[in-house]
Amino acid sequence: MAMKMRAAYYEAFGSADQIKVGELEVPELKEGEVLVRIKAAAVNPVDSAVREGHLKQFLPINFPAIPGWDVAGVVEDRGFSARRFAVGDEVYAYARRPLVQHGTFAEYIALPESYLARKPQNLSFEETAGIPLVGLTAYQSLFDAGNLQAGQTVLILGASGGIGTLGIQLAKNCGATVIGVASQKNHAFMQELGAHHTIDYNGQDVGEAVKAIAPDGVDLIFDAASGETLTQSLKALKPDGKLVSILNQGQDLDKNLNFQYVFVEPNSAELDILCELAEAGKLKVHVSQTYPLDQAAEAMRQIETHHTKGKIVIVP
Repeated sequence: MAMKMRAAYYEAFGSADQIKVGELEVPELKEGEVLVRIKAAAVNPVDSAVREGHLKQFLPINFPAIPGWDVAGVVEDRGFSARRFAVGDEVYAYARRPLVQHGTFAEYIALPESYLARKPQNLSFEETAGIPLVGLTAYQSLFDAGNLQAGQTVLILGASGGIGTLGIQLAKNCGATVIGVASQKNHAFMQELGAHHTIDYNGQDVGEAVKAIAPDGVDLIFDAASGETLTQSLKALKPDGKLVSILNQGQDLDKNLNFQYVFVEPNSAELDILCELAEAGKLKVHVSQTYPLDQAAEAMRQIETHHTKGKIVIVP
């Protein structure tokens, strides 16, 4: 008889009111997969976008669907040929699969072992769960797409959110000068994380404010906010600079811009790099609030305010 687990899930697209919490079958363990007992699962704005149906053309979905792509937990079982990790090992992963169905807002998840990396020993499960999506998004945007180098200047839009806070730390660690844009109340927080300069997007032209700091312009704009803030910022980009966005896909941008859109992909080798940085004390995760599984819908409503400082995490 199939094992059962508690999970948050939805059976149709819609608001957070669609979220139910109940028993579902534990995912079947296939060849090359590992069953992880979930200790913590971070919540991201994309979880709501998927639930509302905004990504259905891009990401096929099977109902009932369990939301969540960030996981930290313990290896419970291994499928045939899955031998990279032992039962009992503490791991973490970015758990997005080609088909949306088995997410991380549950007690268990089965994942290809190639998705998994060793959990940082000095971080809690809650802190660790806050790394994968935002850490990989920041890493892939700054370095894989943006080719950020020591001595360059990067402007991070939306710098106090989950992705931006990891972006500040990664950019600072590589030797870049970091300018972070967020509301005034988050400036001290961004400076603690390593931002060299901070700019308030309220009441001023962001691009002009950036040029006052960096008259020659910035080498890279990492956009995790879009909207008017992005439009204003473009005047501060060097002629040979690059724009990398996780929100804007380029439809309304000048075709001459050196531009790349990034949709984060699983990458355990990069998770290993993030683990090493965390264990070296160079990567901190701010968990602002945790929620039990029964409050998954409330956690998703909170992320939908777009005023989350750091990360919020579900603990099954």
